[in-house]
Amino acid sequence: MSAKAEHYDVIRKPIITEKATMASEANAVVFEVAIDANKPQIKEAVEALFGVKVKAVNTSIAKGKTKRFRGQPGKRKDVKKAYVTLVEGNTIDVSTGL
Repeated sequence: MSAKAEHYDVIRKPIITEKATMASEANAVVFEVAIDANKPQIKEAVEALFGVKVKAVNTSIAKGKTKRFRGQPGKRKDVKKAYVTLVEGNTIDVSTGL
């Protein structure tokens, strides 16, 4: 597997919510990442895929909610989010495709 494919395994998709838009004003971008990804892997993947310099990476794990699927109780997957702060002057436009 190529290095680029591994980076795409680490970073799943950008998260576009009200909170993520607020973070973008502070020069940060929010991504959904693999649950087993660590901060150095996330930093390396973002720098390689987008060609930007990363200042810091903060992560949080949102536990999956309990919901009903076809009447049966089930659980959604846990999701890991990465708040990636970029060095001044670097930007990533998440509204366009990768």
